[in-house]
Amino acid sequence: MSTSAVINFVHEIRYEDLPEEVTHQAKRCLLDLVGVAAAGSQTKLAAIARDHAVTQYAAGDTGARLLFDGRHVSTVGAALAGAATIDSFDAHDGHVLTKGHIGAAVLPALLAYVDSAATGTSGREFLTALVVGYEIGTRAGIALHRTSAEYHTSGAWNALACAAIGARLLRLGTEETLHALGIAEYHGPRSPMMREIDHPTMVKDGSMWGAAAGVSAAFLAKAGFTGAPAETVTGARLEDIWSTIGTRWTILEQYLKPQAICRWAQPAVQAVLDLIDLNGVECDDVEHIEVDTFEAATRLATRSPETTEQAQYSLPYPVATAMVHGRITSQQLIFPMDRTPSVTRLSESMVVREDENLTKRFPAERLASVSLHLYNGKKVTSKLTEARGGPGTPLTDDEVRSKFKSLSQSRMDDNTSSRTIQIVDQLGIDSNVDELLDIIMASPTLLPVPQEA
Repeated sequence: MSTSAVINFVHEIRYEDLPEEVTHQAKRCLLDLVGVAAAGSQTKLAAIARDHAVTQYAAGDTGARLLFDGRHVSTVGAALAGAATIDSFDAHDGHVLTKGHIGAAVLPALLAYVDSAATGTSGREFLTALVVGYEIGTRAGIALHRTSAEYHTSGAWNALACAAIGARLLRLGTEETLHALGIAEYHGPRSPMMREIDHPTMVKDGSMWGAAAGVSAAFLAKAGFTGAPAETVTGARLEDIWSTIGTRWTILEQYLKPQAICRWAQPAVQAVLDLIDLNGVECDDVEHIEVDTFEAATRLATRSPETTEQAQYSLPYPVATAMVHGRITSQQLIFPMDRTPSVTRLSESMVVREDENLTKRFPAERLASVSLHLYNGKKVTSKLTEARGGPGTPLTDDEVRSKFKSLSQSRMDDNTSSRTIQIVDQLGIDSNVDELLDIIMASPTLLPVPQEA
């Protein structure tokens, strides 16, 4: 593999070169992310980020519009706020070996580039650029985890994906593209992810700054700004990661989440839902719950969340919520929190333990088993469970559409939601993405943003 092969992929790949399953998956990821953005736009985090972009990244009537807001800001500001919006609601896609999320930064960056461009962008080019982002971002994430001892947030590596999309759309030359990738890697936020897991706050997974760094890098490179080589792309020990670009499609390896919580908690939630289905157990039958899982998941320790961020980076709360209600809805994760007495009781009494064998199998596998201890003295235990939504157990297209409709209902009426699905399905046919942008970047707010404490 040569670096030129990566640069050629960024600039030369065309819609016609993409396998049908790749374009199909790109549409699934796109629709899923739009739904997540709609739900995320209700959070206090997103509201602060949008207002910050307006005051600090002003652009008058030019630039790009903010997701589900419509105000104009600079391209960088729109990418930053858009990534914050998606990252604020933990239902977005991810990849197990990156231990993080590509789409959370890639889609907002792509939307910002396209919405601020003077000329229209075809649906085919839009999808192709989205695929480029996933292919660069996933590999950059795997490469950085291999070469860095610290577990960093997604923003550290998805910045390169945002820079690559910019290099393509801004038509940078070879040297400029190399500089854009180098600038993005150098300035990408290598923020310590486990600090956020232990202390859930609005800094989340770093994608807002990854998007801002990546988009800034593309514009800086275009202006002649130079960057050190991106070692996650050029490093000699990374040949196997980059040599398959254009033949192994990592976008097909993304998982789509059934619930809006950290992926690490989802195996335990799935195990509880399976036990309910198989045994007909009700929450009032359960004295307490025990969860055995990998070490990182045990760090999702908040039991009585006071904020949206604490709820999403918790294992006991969503497991208890699933046990009591038989599902997890977006409103149970957005302020105010669910204070059903049974949820509180089961969350506070839950036993969460590390299974060292499961820790060894992480991150390629995220597994959990759950035992329900019943008041009658019996115990029912799940099989070793992995969350649905990954390549082995993907969500169906109908499930993706249903999830989108559920998440977007606060920002779209039924007709607009159905039309959005139709537009995404037809992106490989229609001439441009203007109607899609008008829906998701200028949609009126239908519900007020909740005021978290």
